[in-house]
Amino acid sequence: MLNPHIRIKAHHQRAIDNLTNEYKHDPDYLGLIIGGSVAKGLARDDSDIDFMIIASEKEYNRRSKEDNFFINRTDLCDYERGFVDGKVINLEYLHQVAKRGNEPTRAAFDGAFITFSSIDGLDEIIDQILTYPENGQEDRMKKFYSMSFIQNWLMGEATRHQNLYTQTRAASQLVLFSGRLILVHNSVFFPYHKWFIQYLNRCKEKQTGFIDDINSLLKEPNSSNATRLFESLREFKDWGVTDLEAFEWFLKEVELSWMNDSTPLEDL
Repeated sequence: MLNPHIRIKAHHQRAIDNLTNEYKHDPDYLGLIIGGSVAKGLARDDSDIDFMIIASEKEYNRRSKEDNFFINRTDLCDYERGFVDGKVINLEYLHQVAKRGNEPTRAAFDGAFITFSSIDGLDEIIDQILTYPENGQEDRMKKFYSMSFIQNWLMGEATRHQNLYTQTRAASQLVLFSGRLILVHNSVFFPYHKWFIQYLNRCKEKQTGFIDDINSLLKEPNSSNATRLFESLREFKDWGVTDLEAFEWFLKEVELSWMNDSTPLEDL
């Protein structure tokens, strides 16, 4: 639910009120959830209003036949470049997210708040979506640490061969997986890439200078900066993975993942 410390800008609130009034009396819609940058407290003055609107089964089925699941309107906003941008969902979708949604899908509900609802227990469903799954947490940390180790090693090889593409790729992957490791360690959902750094900033338990090391590596993708980032990660905590185990994991779970149709690591 909305963080009480987040202050919504007046023009965004007017747009939310207009959006709510537009649909709350329509029997085809059962509830409205505001999300995105406004709900997360990350909105700029010109940010749009992201929302999810819960359709009745009749309306959802109608839209399914038309492949029409989006609402994008400028007429509900009174500020420059303003618009509301929404996804039409049904109640079953919310139950599925609560049951087996991936991290970015769950993170979309971070800070989200309901402006109207005729659904009993909608708050509780969103609470379930936002409950961090402790089951498998240690295993995910070992995987993300192993991938960080491999990307640091790959950066050394890329630098040695002066392969700019691989250097750039290894830098971004090392940032991604070292960051995801810290997110899991703090029981924080991965919000996908747009809000990745902002969510890392919120993590209380991370190595000193972690964000500075990330920015240095992204600006200058080289072996020195990669090693600095990875070694700070290695020294922060014993992640329970030896160098050999990291190599063996990469061989089995990444290079040979096609053999067992496993989920790509980026989607865990």
